[in-house]
This record gives sequence, C-alpha cells and structure tokens, in this order.
Amino acid sequence: MNKVMTRTRRTPGSRPPVRHDSRRPGGSAPATPRGPRPTDLFAERLVEVLSGRRPVHSMLRHTAGRAYDELAWLAERGPLRTRGTRPVVRDIGYYIPRSGAVEAFARIGAGDQLRAMAFRLEQGQDLRWRCTAVELGGTRMPSTPDL
Repeated sequence: MNKVMTRTRRTPGSRPPVRHDSRRPGGSAPATPRGPRPTDLFAERLVEVLSGRRPVHSMLRHTAGRAYDELAWLAERGPLRTRGTRPVVRDIGYYIPRSGAVEAFARIGAGDQLRAMAFRLEQGQDLRWRCTAVELGGTRMPSTPDL
C-alpha cells in the first residue's frame, strides 16, 4: 500500500492557502484538553475499593487522618459489591468551602440501584490532594469501632 499525499493546486499568480496559526494575534486560542479533576479521580478510586476491585491499602497514600480507617471499615462490609453489573460513577458534584478543600458527592450506579457517596479532599503542603473523610449512603463508622 502506498501512501498518497495530495496538494492543493494553485493557479499561477494566486496566493498560497491561508495558514491558520493560533499563536498569531487575532487567532483563536488553542484547545487545551482538560485533565480529570481530583474529585473525578478520587470518586473512581473509592468506588473501586468499595466494590472490591482494588485493595484498601492502595488508598493509603491518598488518604489523611481518619479517612483510611473509615474507608477500611466501609470496604470490609462490601457495600458496593454486586453480582453482574459493576458499579460506576454516574455523576459528581462538589462544593469548595475554602481554598485547598473540596467536599464532593457522587452518585454510584449499578444496574437499577443508585447509591450516594460523599467525600472530602484537602490539599496538603506538597500540593497533593488527599481524602480526609468518606461516607457511603449515610453509613458512618462508629466513634469506637468494634475490633
């Protein structure tokens, strides 16, 4: 198979085709692809842990404070483990109470079931986001967990 290159035919004395360069003044700004937000990444990771597709310890460096204990407590109960349809994040919303903190909610769907998940992210001194709280459908870890 030969690669064929085509060129625009010009008539003598005509101008070459116009170059559309976004770096020149008056050009449109280049479309920059926006990466996923921290809320999107954390929601996906949390669903994977709570559904059993990812081990809890994979979130160890992504959590701070009591959040890891809460996540381990929730994952132990397997609230999103389903047979057949895998749970997926259907919608994410968030609220920014202050700079460096985000409170997010996600709607988790698995077939006809719909669950709610809430989590809080805080940005550390190293500018990395860490989960500091997580709840699923109102289920909360008791203040003194049963061992």
